[in-house]
Amino acid sequence: MKLVAYPLAALLGFFGVMFVVGSQGSILRIVVGAILLASAGAMIWLALHKPKESITTVVQKIDLSGDVSLQNLECRACGGTLGKDSVAVKAGAVFVNCQYCGATYQIEEAPKW
Repeated sequence: MKLVAYPLAALLGFFGVMFVVGSQGSILRIVVGAILLASAGAMIWLALHKPKESITTVVQKIDLSGDVSLQNLECRACGGTLGKDSVAVKAGAVFVNCQYCGATYQIEEAPKW
């Protein structure tokens, strides 16, 4: 946006100054020059103004295809019991980071056939 706003503001400011300087007492030219200068100032303000950052919350729901039973999750490397903080979903895949041995791996679902 800045790439367009600054040159446009410079052009509007230039014509605004030209209308005011060359008004020769004409009220209409002074008004048009003031409007052009105000437009140039507005363009600069819009280019410098940063919108507030918004926080987006993403909720992922997983639809399981069959019967599910609750099991303790254990580390493949050391056998330590893993908690909810050890599991993370990144790019649609489930990754485990063991808090005991530091092992990191991806959980893969075995085929059911």
